[in-house]
Amino acid sequence: MRTPLLLSLLFIILVSFQQQKDHTLTHESIQLTTDSIFSRLVKVRRDIHENPELAGKEERTQQVIKQYLLDLGLQVRTDIYGHSVLGILNGGKKGKKIAWRADMDAISNNFPDKVDFRSKVKGVQHGCGHDIHIAIGLGIADVLAKHKASVNGTVYFIFQPAEETFVGAKGMVDSGLFDKIKPDEIYGLHITPMSVGQITVKPNEMYAHQRRVRIKLKDKLSDEEVKALTDKISSAMVRVQPGGKPWDLKYLLDPQVGPGNPNTFFKDYLFMAENSTKHAGNDELFLDASFYETNPDNIQNIIPTVRQVVEQSGFGDKLLSVSMIQENPTVANDEKLTTAAINTIKRIYGNNAVLADYGQVPYSNDDFAYFQQKVPGVYFFLGGSNFEKGIIARNHAPNFQVDEESIRVGVQRFTSLVFERLKN
Repeated sequence: MRTPLLLSLLFIILVSFQQQKDHTLTHESIQLTTDSIFSRLVKVRRDIHENPELAGKEERTQQVIKQYLLDLGLQVRTDIYGHSVLGILNGGKKGKKIAWRADMDAISNNFPDKVDFRSKVKGVQHGCGHDIHIAIGLGIADVLAKHKASVNGTVYFIFQPAEETFVGAKGMVDSGLFDKIKPDEIYGLHITPMSVGQITVKPNEMYAHQRRVRIKLKDKLSDEEVKALTDKISSAMVRVQPGGKPWDLKYLLDPQVGPGNPNTFFKDYLFMAENSTKHAGNDELFLDASFYETNPDNIQNIIPTVRQVVEQSGFGDKLLSVSMIQENPTVANDEKLTTAAINTIKRIYGNNAVLADYGQVPYSNDDFAYFQQKVPGVYFFLGGSNFEKGIIARNHAPNFQVDEESIRVGVQRFTSLVFERLKN
């Protein structure tokens, strides 16, 4: 009678010891597990890279993601919006509910692609890195699924279509995503031209606020008159620090003036770009221009200032209207969560694991902002370039490439982050 009792006690002690061991080695286990699945994630990424699909057409991509998550034992839903995929991982312990988002769609271009696994679809490429985002999202799910008993709470993996057209996130929200799931926090990332594995993040806006304005005039203007008017508007609207050129993206990686420097000129600016002219018959002219503003309080001044410049430039009698034709929300990180995320990653992986960010990137944006309107969230930049190898992860640019080591870093760092946040 005593032997079974002793064996039972011994078993309980061993299980307790193993659980304590697993807890103390969690982040080491995360790194080891990531290494063990890395080649599989690379294979999936390359398969998706070879078979890119445009926004709204992500049928095959959806099936690849769905099957991967099902193989992990996750609950999977594909009935929310478009070709989205929702994977649900229920941990073995009580805890919070956290969502991780990855976008799925490719872009239209015929740029050179140096890799052996180049696109098989003419005119369509993963030239923005969403295939990398998918691999990282699947990797986080894979690692956590393998440690399911040690995971607190629930993790929702949101694979979102149609980011490039800025409709996918809103579509998922409007289709009731957050009626079906109720996460406490949401996280996501984007590959950038920074060195492979570098992570940067900041509270509040990651990108400049973009507003597209249409100036509607009666009668035609000559090309010279159009240029003169747009030059006057641009000169009147521009606000930059002395010597600053925030419209020139080559300075984003400059240690002296880039966003990593507290004195960066990317933290306070307004400029106009991306002009276009369109004639509506013989009677009307549309002048469209995009403005990039870092301070949201100044956005209300854009329309009145443009109107004033047009009127003072001698075209007041031709002016019909000045209106905002595009005003998408901007990614804005929750301050409290951002600070907590930075501290968590640094505590586990060292102070250099997250670099400071003091600026706002122009031209780009992400419809992740729609998720942040509903759930407190943090959006990270993850470096994908390897300059020594000639790999430059400049999104939407010719010869765009990503060092696949960014997948390994992304899975390790952000699995650790999610794991820790679930417990808090």
